Amino acid sequence: MPLSSPVPRRKVHTRRVTCEGFRREDGHLDIEGHITDVKTYEVPNSFRDGIPAGEPIHDMSIRLTVDDDLNILAVEAITDAGPFAICPDITANFQRLEGIRIGPGWRKKVLSALGGAEGCTHLVELLWPMATTAYQTLYGESARKRREAGEEEPKRTSRPPLLNSCHAFGESSPVVKDIWPEFYKGPE
Repeated sequence: MPLSSPVPRRKVHTRRVTCEGFRREDGHLDIEGHITDVKTYEVPNSFRDGIPAGEPIHDMSIRLTVDDDLNILAVEAITDAGPFAICPDITANFQRLEGIRIGPGWRKKVLSALGGAEGCTHLVELLWPMATTAYQTLYGESARKRREAGEEEPKRTSRPPLLNSCHAFGESSPVVKDIWPEFYKGPE
């Protein structure tokens, strides 16, 4: 269902964020993120002698190589376009993510390594949906492989991490009653 019809308006800004997950031949995963910011009008900018309408103010990418435990093995960050000459200089700091695991405490660890003047606001923001993409890539592929092999889902012995993480996975929802009945706490 689309959004309702808006009041008359004109577009001013477009931010595009794309995240993709890949299984590498060596068995690891590459999670790639790309972000662009584009205005519909010219932006004054002394470094770039103005930024024409439609040209990216920000055009930045990150590749995280992770293992199946979501430990970061390698990082590549680039700034193809930024508002200042020094913007690309900070991308080397993203190597600090190597050895960190995407999981509990992820945001805190990222901000500790790359917060404030130690990082780039836009590249750091890109890491949030990339973490979700890593989970979707890893766990979606694992489930697909089990289905293709005709294997049943392993019997859950502990509380599902997704339980109560959103409306659909709320402990009283019909979804939980169907997929994790032993954790369902709603009306019978």
